[in-house]
Amino acid sequence: MKVEALRLIIKSAQKFINIGSLTRLWNLIKNLHPSEISSLMGHLIINKKITLFNTLYDEDIEKAAEVLAELKPEDSVAILEKLQIEKISGLLQITPPDDVAPILELLPENIKEAVLVSMEEKPTEDVMGLLDHEEETAGRIMSPDFYALNENTNVSDAITAMQLEGDVESAFYVYVVDDQLHLKGVVSLRQFLFSPPNTPLKNIMTKEVISVHTNTDQEDVARHVADYNLVAIPVVDSENILVGVVTVDDIIDIIDKEATEDMYKMVSLDTTDSIQDSPFKSIKKRLPFLLLSLLTASLAPFVVSHFTGTLQQAITLVVFMPLVAALGGIAGNQTIAIIVREIAIGQTEWISARKALGKELLVGIGNGLAIGLITGGISFLLSGNPYLGLVLGLAVIINLFTAALFGTLIPLFLKMIKLDPALGSVNLLTMCTDSIGLLTFLGLGTIFLNHLT
Repeated sequence: MKVEALRLIIKSAQKFINIGSLTRLWNLIKNLHPSEISSLMGHLIINKKITLFNTLYDEDIEKAAEVLAELKPEDSVAILEKLQIEKISGLLQITPPDDVAPILELLPENIKEAVLVSMEEKPTEDVMGLLDHEEETAGRIMSPDFYALNENTNVSDAITAMQLEGDVESAFYVYVVDDQLHLKGVVSLRQFLFSPPNTPLKNIMTKEVISVHTNTDQEDVARHVADYNLVAIPVVDSENILVGVVTVDDIIDIIDKEATEDMYKMVSLDTTDSIQDSPFKSIKKRLPFLLLSLLTASLAPFVVSHFTGTLQQAITLVVFMPLVAALGGIAGNQTIAIIVREIAIGQTEWISARKALGKELLVGIGNGLAIGLITGGISFLLSGNPYLGLVLGLAVIINLFTAALFGTLIPLFLKMIKLDPALGSVNLLTMCTDSIGLLTFLGLGTIFLNHLT
């Protein structure tokens, strides 16, 4: 949806909710796609979200369930908490189990238990089966609805079985299993069209099946789907029994979620922070990270305090101190962005990091030489003192080299000790580049002090 259209819809929805015109509100949203309604709700305060969702529920419960699946789990929970148990269970029974599981987990325990009791047996079993697995694993995000047929079934019977089963979420492939439900192969729908009716599935199936285990991390699942150009990937347990399927739409959600999380973490933000939160909530979420930043940033003033004598005699150095620190920080953040991305897509680990480190060090030296020459030349032109240009140029070269070194090593080290490379990398890097950059600049200034005064 175009920004202008979304803005108009948001304004109209707010107006209709304010004046209590729910019929006009329904006419406004009834032809919108669930994802568009989800975007609309993201711009409303909680009370108006609930009003809109109740209107949607009363008019079209299936569409309400689709919208619920499009919302973030925490947003869904905020709405469901205000509904009656019967309404919640009715919605969740027609929502795909892989979308229900993260919602149920966030619901208050008393509501969760009441909803599970109220739901029908089959949906409850499916959802509880997903909740048995760890968060952010293939077992938690998989769909238990898929086509699986015995390897001795022929093409004609397979087509009939699929027609009787009806549409399922992962209707891209038919998975072939043996009598014990072990995954043996996969048949694409295209193969069905071009195979004789009496052909057993075991004769046309692809035996080299790309699959993942229930404990596989969701990022690795997404990487498998991307690497092998799949639209769905089967999930098996420890005995190679087929238990679910992860579809490409779930993969897109994972990629979006992981990218957002990495972006938030790299700027020291809680991943649940939102523009819809109250100022008090945002302060609670951001203040701990700012306190951590205060701690790591305190090293630079400590370094500077040891050079007060130099600064008193060569006050010109003060003018260029922010430049040295800023250039190191920017160069280091560039390196961190590259390394964190490479780690995220599985291309770089501590053991195989020599090539990445060597490349980034060469980039740091190259950029340092170029920027050092430019800044040194400009400072010489401004001050007329070649030694000031030499001190500034050398400090920039050394700091950009430092930025490349620590920008590579910090995320790799965090990964090695089982911490998220995106979380804390920027703070640690800033501590290193600011302190080492200023130490180098002021140290060189002290050495050449007689030529600067």
